[in-house]
Amino acid sequence: MLTIAFYIQAFIRSSSTTMVFLFPLFLFFSHLNAASSAHCSTTTATKTFQKCMTLPTQQASIAWTFHPHNATLDLCFFGTFISPSGWVGWGINPTSPEMTGTRALVAFPDPNSGQLVLLPYILDSTVKLQKSPLLSRPLDTHLISSSATLYGGKMATIDNGATVQIYATVKLVPNRTKIHHVWNRGLYVQGYSPTIHPTTSNDLSSITTFDVLSGSAATQHNNMNILKLVHGTINAISWGLLLPMGAATARYLRHIQALGPTWFYVHLGIQLSAFFLGTVGFAIGIRLGEMSPGVTYGIHRKLGFAAFVLGALQTLALLFRPKTTHKFRKYWKSYHHFVGYACVVLGVVNVFQGFEVMGESRSYAKLGYCLCLSTLIGVCIALEANSWVIFCRKSKEEKMKRGLISGSDKGSGIHSGIHS
Repeated sequence: MLTIAFYIQAFIRSSSTTMVFLFPLFLFFSHLNAASSAHCSTTTATKTFQKCMTLPTQQASIAWTFHPHNATLDLCFFGTFISPSGWVGWGINPTSPEMTGTRALVAFPDPNSGQLVLLPYILDSTVKLQKSPLLSRPLDTHLISSSATLYGGKMATIDNGATVQIYATVKLVPNRTKIHHVWNRGLYVQGYSPTIHPTTSNDLSSITTFDVLSGSAATQHNNMNILKLVHGTINAISWGLLLPMGAATARYLRHIQALGPTWFYVHLGIQLSAFFLGTVGFAIGIRLGEMSPGVTYGIHRKLGFAAFVLGALQTLALLFRPKTTHKFRKYWKSYHHFVGYACVVLGVVNVFQGFEVMGESRSYAKLGYCLCLSTLIGVCIALEANSWVIFCRKSKEEKMKRGLISGSDKGSGIHSGIHS
């Protein structure tokens, strides 16, 4: 059985290293695949534009032609429906890169005729707080013309994944070529009032600023995407993989007498590495929150703070670790086990929550993480079974020893009685 344990130990070490190195590759190729599948087009059924740009979320894109002599912008926004009764919206915020204050054009099926309609809306603060339904009203910007059509012509039907093209001609402020571009989509419309859109990371970050003259996008959004990728990768490795590995090391390797105190230093090294790496990911998450005012992920944020606090308590507990002969040692061990396992559970749950808020619930990145976690769980199950086999074997041997000792005691008692 000890030989089996050594084989399993070697397997968990090799699989741990493999998982740590392979998981970032899953994330990288997942995002690379998404980026390579995105495209934009300057040609539509009715117009040809000079420039186009793929937008970072929702498989959307935009094409435009800017006329500098009169500061007029002709554009076409390409979006997709996520529901037959849903809506797709596009707009410009004249003051800041956020939803509040956006002058939007929203396309959706008319509740009476079923035909595609395009209505103007002003997204003020009451819309964000959902204090009142969103009602159509004329825009206070220089909107010269607007229209919407489904890909495939007027006979096309609105279903899940249908593409819509929103055309608009806008008069911009002279000598101001940068615009704050906002877009989104929702599941359904109540009457002529679009309801709130989904609140995943992609849906809450559907904002970009770009220059219509040069076609260059602002770097802040690109930096945020890079930070999100780094934040997700670091936290998935630290809180979602290394921390459970460290807990498994302490649980299953400490009983192997041949290892001596080596298991403790391995456990300590893995857990400290996980915590310090997770601290970096936690700090990046705080920075992302500062860069996204008004965008909050309640559950993900609370779980992240809870996991970080528990991890910090575990690290500080090392300074107060009693000796094995101390009377408070058993209380410290109970505290260490409870806080440690709670931190592991919160970390893994929050990794899955992170995939949800990033809109990666069906991505290759999540599949890669699930494969790594499943491998670790499988190793733990094998080690657990091996531990129970060893425990039952030792119990049986001790029981047999006690039986032999008690039998010899009775034999010696009978023997002494005969002699007396």
